[in-house]
Amino acid sequence: MSADGTIHPWLATEWSVSPDQLTYSFTLRSDVTFSNGEKFDGAAVKANLDHVVDPATKSQLAAGTIATYAGTTVVDATHVQVKFKAPNSAFLPSLASAYLGIEAPSTLTKPPADLCTHIVGSGPFTSSGGYVKGKGIDYARNDAYKWGPGTAKHTGAAYLSTVSIKVVPEDASRFGALTSGQLDAIASVPPVNVEQLKSTPGFQVQTAQAPGGNYNYYPNTAKGVFTDIRVRRAFLKGIDWQTIVEKLYFGQFPAAKGPLSPATVGYDKAIESAYSYDADAANKLLDEAGWTGRDSAGYRTRNGARLTVNHPFLKAYAREQRDTLSDQIQAAAKQIGIDVKTPNPDVNAYLKDVGQGNYDLADFSWQRSSPDALRTLFGSENRPQGAFGTNLSQLNDPAVDKAFSDALATTDLTEQAEFYGDAQQRVTDAVAVFPVYVFNYLLGSSTKVQGIQFEPQAFPTFYDAWKRA
Repeated sequence: MSADGTIHPWLATEWSVSPDQLTYSFTLRSDVTFSNGEKFDGAAVKANLDHVVDPATKSQLAAGTIATYAGTTVVDATHVQVKFKAPNSAFLPSLASAYLGIEAPSTLTKPPADLCTHIVGSGPFTSSGGYVKGKGIDYARNDAYKWGPGTAKHTGAAYLSTVSIKVVPEDASRFGALTSGQLDAIASVPPVNVEQLKSTPGFQVQTAQAPGGNYNYYPNTAKGVFTDIRVRRAFLKGIDWQTIVEKLYFGQFPAAKGPLSPATVGYDKAIESAYSYDADAANKLLDEAGWTGRDSAGYRTRNGARLTVNHPFLKAYAREQRDTLSDQIQAAAKQIGIDVKTPNPDVNAYLKDVGQGNYDLADFSWQRSSPDALRTLFGSENRPQGAFGTNLSQLNDPAVDKAFSDALATTDLTEQAEFYGDAQQRVTDAVAVFPVYVFNYLLGSSTKVQGIQFEPQAFPTFYDAWKRA
């Protein structure tokens, strides 16, 4: 998939969509095998898609992209028809992402822990040992590989004989390992070190902006203090999100100005002005909402109760200094009289509370190459209803849902942009999101390393990569 939303052939050579948008017909390549020797064919496609939506798989991401999947008919080894209960124009970009990657059918029956650590695909590299938690994964070149995408820079097997990926969570250790020559490349160059690395002879930094949902904060619009849109708007206006982001990330992560990243097809630039800082307007809104009192700590009160926001924050899963960011947002909220509490629950308690709506504020990022990420984040069917859902703002707006269904009913990218643009405007008007920052993949490497590319969701790929001696 290209940055403009164009879909290119890879495992399928061609495809068509029925007039009612319910059936996708694919012609598959006949020369592809999985790394364990199994044949890639129509049966493999059916097995994978059926597996994704099987409740036993417990998919919280991929299944949502094809929620209206009705089944796959295998016409013959190289022809399949994928059917949906309702139009789903987001299917092709979803199919082009790693989330719907095709795995060897025989492995799909294995326990989830094994399936997730020993993935057997049809790509240019293979792994016999699989992923080892806390350590990483080693790949070897698949010498039989000859079915690279048409967008690649070469054909045949990959240039690199091996790719070894190590887990180094500490920023300083990871950066030091690169600059000392222990590693050839690192993910997530610390923003504070980006300019230093760029100016160091023998090193380079590649940047890829991720599409989909930004790292955003989501107010619970169905329960608690944020049911009042004036309080939501005050929280949005009263915090100088842009300055906080710029100072913390040294300009390497842009401040977000909407629910989606600008790298997303269909991004609506017209809404950006709504996400501006105005402390006076914020204080006026809180006064209008009745939070006119002040307690001894300076927080606003109403009828003797403090204006408190409950933001459960999983510190163990924080990356990109999100814990520091949380502290700074907490301090900024105090300036307008809002007390933001950030308890640190264990993940099971967090999922339970979120599923039951026991929170005022939630945070996460959602990289996806399709603007249909909006539906995932704000479609009413994705609200937490006794279990974790991805619509943590709890937005329930029929007009927004209609924009999503209309977008799913057309494959015309211009028409899709109009519908998704309407949804972005409505989400903005509802103050259903507090955009924070746009994630940039910051890949630092030795200048000896060349040819690393990025797939549609800003993850690096190594098929065209090579290393100079």
